[in-house]
Amino acid sequence: MSADPVLLLDHVAVSFAGVVGLADLSLHAPAGAVTVLLGPNGAGKTTAVRVATGALHPQQGRVRIFGLDPLDPAQGQEVRRRCGVVAAKPALYDRLSGIDNLRYAARLYGLQGGRSGAGTDQRLREAAALFGIGSALDLRVGGYSTGMKTRLALARAVLHDPDLLLLDEPTSGLDPESGQAVLRLIDEMAATGKTVVLCTHLLLEAEGLADQVVILDAGRDLITGPPEELVARYWPHPVVMLEAERPEALDRVAAMEGVRSYERNGGPAIVELDRLERVPDVVAALAAGGARLTGVVPRKPTLEELYFAVRRRGPSEQAAQGTGP
Repeated sequence: MSADPVLLLDHVAVSFAGVVGLADLSLHAPAGAVTVLLGPNGAGKTTAVRVATGALHPQQGRVRIFGLDPLDPAQGQEVRRRCGVVAAKPALYDRLSGIDNLRYAARLYGLQGGRSGAGTDQRLREAAALFGIGSALDLRVGGYSTGMKTRLALARAVLHDPDLLLLDEPTSGLDPESGQAVLRLIDEMAATGKTVVLCTHLLLEAEGLADQVVILDAGRDLITGPPEELVARYWPHPVVMLEAERPEALDRVAAMEGVRSYERNGGPAIVELDRLERVPDVVAALAAGGARLTGVVPRKPTLEELYFAVRRRGPSEQAAQGTGP
């Protein structure tokens, strides 16, 4: 990944008639990475995307894409040429067919396929096939389901082979299978060097996909970084899940040396240790005491747990202290 961010929002603030949309938001999206903006509805994710494309003018701060200013008329044209955008509610022409929607977008992007347009149409149909919408291209978009419209919008966004994809809730309205297919395609595009900024409030979408996570709340960035680093910041000590035939036999672990915390709510025990090397000693002590262990599994907190830990703790300055939540 390049050291220079493809997308930079530097202390950006936006308000609408006194209502805060973004409040001092700073965001860096590295090249060739998937940056996921996580947050509840109203956190500022959509506003951040609209500011990035130049659709909204911030009252404060600086925006750069590819080092260019999207608000500058000349530079903004170059920015939009290199971006693919899927809004939360894509604007499509319902009276046109799917293929005509794509043809219109292709002309805006300056894609030409000769006099007949056959070359361009082939490219359009290939883009549509990527998102499973190819068989419906000759139908009027007004008859499409919400999921079909989303897939058409995704196909439209990649027609011109953009360097940056800005996706606002791209799986909204899709069935689970289609949603997973879209996320796989996003991952594949990033693997080819594309930069992706994905807005979502669905934590499972970001799991395993994000190279960088930015958690937003009330228009502010609470915490930013690779998921593994953020998990280590909030859970600096190893956590192990213990299971036994008689779960209550595990409770003696709570008083053992090196155990920082112990929790068991009727099932497996969750044990936080000062270091991972303690595990063999814990297992040996339990076995010596007659506990019949059925599972000893190192436990990595999920992105969902991280998200709620950050929301409980507040801004990233608190997390930087290096203590658990």
